[in-house]
Amino acid sequence: MSDQKAYKRGLVWLRNDLRVHDNTALYRADRGCEALAAVYIACPETWASHGDGDNVVAMRLRSLQVMQDALAKKHISLYFLEVPTFDRVPELLKQLVEKLEVEALFANAEYPVNELERDQAVRAALRTIRVPVEYSTDRTLIPPGSLATNSGDGFKVFTPFKRAFIARHGDENFAPLPAPSARPQAHRDQWPEWIALASENNLVRSIPKTVGDYGVAPGGRGRVLQWHAGEPAGRKLLQDFEARLPDYEACRDFPAINGTSRLSPYLNCGAVSVRQCVQLALEENGGRWVGRGEGASSWLNELIWREFYQHLVVNYPKVCRNKPFKPETERVPWSRSEKDFKAWCDGETGVPIVDAAMAQLNQTGWMHNRLRMVVASFLTKNLLIDWRRGERYFMQQLVDADFAANNGGWQWAASTGTDAAPYFRVFNPYSQSKRFDAEGKFIHRFLPQLRGLSAKDIHCPPPLESYPLPICNVTESRKRAIEAFANLKL
Repeated sequence: MSDQKAYKRGLVWLRNDLRVHDNTALYRADRGCEALAAVYIACPETWASHGDGDNVVAMRLRSLQVMQDALAKKHISLYFLEVPTFDRVPELLKQLVEKLEVEALFANAEYPVNELERDQAVRAALRTIRVPVEYSTDRTLIPPGSLATNSGDGFKVFTPFKRAFIARHGDENFAPLPAPSARPQAHRDQWPEWIALASENNLVRSIPKTVGDYGVAPGGRGRVLQWHAGEPAGRKLLQDFEARLPDYEACRDFPAINGTSRLSPYLNCGAVSVRQCVQLALEENGGRWVGRGEGASSWLNELIWREFYQHLVVNYPKVCRNKPFKPETERVPWSRSEKDFKAWCDGETGVPIVDAAMAQLNQTGWMHNRLRMVVASFLTKNLLIDWRRGERYFMQQLVDADFAANNGGWQWAASTGTDAAPYFRVFNPYSQSKRFDAEGKFIHRFLPQLRGLSAKDIHCPPPLESYPLPICNVTESRKRAIEAFANLKL
C-alpha cells in the first residue's frame, strides 16, 4: 500500500468496539488518514429506553476509559460527548467534524433498527458538508443480511444458516487486524483538548430508571459491578480460556464449574472481537468449523448462534419493535401476576435452581447460559408471564446485555421466535437441577439458607422457615402452558 494517505484528518466514531486491536474502523482510519482522533457519544436516555441497565453501561464506559489510555499511548485523542438521545447525534457529529476540520468519518456498523436509522441520518448529515462516512463490518463475521436462502429470504432456522455460512465463508480468512500505529506527538497536538472523558459513575447515575411498556420488578437492583473492564482484561480471559477450550463441550452445561468462556461481556462492549475468538477456536480445531475437537467445534457453534441472532435483527426488524417473530403468539393469554413476576426477579420462587440462578444474575450481573434457558422457560411456561418482561429484566441486570442475543434467547424459550423451542417443550427445573447441579454445589453457593440440605433434598427442599414454598406446581403449570399455546392453532 502506498504511504500516501487519502485524508489529512480522520475521525473514528467508537461505539461497542472498545479495543485497539482488530478494530476494523480504527484499522481503516489508521491506514487512510495522516492525523487521527476518535470520538465516543453517550446517549443515556436512548440507552434507558432500550433497557440498558447500570451494569452494561458501567462495563461499556469503564472499557472506554481503558481504551482512552491505550489510544493516548499512540498519541490518538479521544473525545467524549453526551446527548440525551440518538436523534441528536447527526447534528452533533456534523458540528464536531466541522470544528475539527475532519475529512472522513469511520465507524463499525451496528444493526438494531434505531442504530441503523441513526447511522443513516449521520451519513446524510455529513453528506451536506461533503464528508464521507465509512461503516465497516466488525461486530459480526459477515455483513448481516448478506446470507440468504435460495429464495432470497433471510434464514429463519439456525441449522440451515450454519450450513450456508460454513459452505460460503468457511474458507475465508477471519484473521484479526493489527492495532493502529503510534502517531507522532505533533499529530496529537493538532487536536484541541477541549473535551474530557466523563467518569462512568456520573453517567450511570444520570440514567433515568424508566420502566417502559413491560416494566421491571419493583426495587430493581442496578449497580456498578467489579468486573475487570477493557481490552487487556478481555484478552487475558480469552487466553485463559484456551486451556479449557478442549473441555468446553463436556463442561459448559454445569454452572458450578468454570466451564464456559465468560467472554460475553467483553464481546458485547467490543473489548474482544468475534474474529479473535474464531481464530483461537479454529487454531485449536485444525482450521475446521465442525468435527475434530468437540470443545472447539461446540464453541464455534455458539459463535455462529451469535452471528445468527445479529443477522436476524436485520432480516426481520419487527423483533426490534417488541414483536414476537410468530405473530400468532401475541394471542397467548399471558398472566399479569405481579406477585409471581416479583418472586421470579427476586429469586424467591421456591424452586432452588431458579432462585440460585436469579441470585447469580442479581449479585454478579451475569448468568450461566444453561440457567438462562431454565429461568426463561420457568417464567414464560410455568408462570405464563410475557417473555418481554423477562427480556427487559435481563437487559437491565446483565453486564453482557446484547439486544440481539437476549431477544433471540427469550423468544426461543417462549416459543414465540424463529427457530424456537416447540411450545410443548418445557424445561422441568427439578430435572435440570438434578442433571446439571447434581450435588447442589451451585445452589449452595447462591442460596446459603439451603446449605444444610443433602444433595438429595437440595433440588426440592422440604418445608423450611428460611425458604419459600414453590409458587407453582411445575407439572400442572406445564399442562396449562401447553394448552394455552395449542389453542392458538399453531
